[in-house]
Amino acid sequence: MELRLMDCKCELLLPILLHMQSYTIGQAARLLGVSPDTARRWADAGRVATHRDDGGRRLIDGRDLAAFSIEVAQNGTGEDDTAYTSARNAFPGIVTAVKLGDVAAQVEIQAGPHRLVSLLTREAVEELGLEVGMQATARVKSTSVHIDRT
Repeated sequence: MELRLMDCKCELLLPILLHMQSYTIGQAARLLGVSPDTARRWADAGRVATHRDDGGRRLIDGRDLAAFSIEVAQNGTGEDDTAYTSARNAFPGIVTAVKLGDVAAQVEIQAGPHRLVSLLTREAVEELGLEVGMQATARVKSTSVHIDRT
């Protein structure tokens, strides 16, 4: 007997399930600031959960990667712990927290070993569609941190 989405009356979850961002091992490695081999070893060891897409590629759900990136930053990577740097003050990473107020918002990004926090308007966060687990880039100029959705 085949169970279909409509049979379990979960059709309201479909947009959420289709919208959840997942990352390949290579993308996750770049966001974590480690080599793809290290990210693959972590996945093989069960340190971060993976699933396979229709093409057989291993993927990591965005929320799982966000939580794991915080753990890695707090405990170290086990690789060379030199500072992760980026040209032109751009820090690609993964959104680990979004706190919305009535007017203002706070967004946290984990970019390798760096945790960046930006205060911006709620409207800006909503326009960018920022949510935990999605990829974003923090751009630093002077004392301001600007967030670009990537």
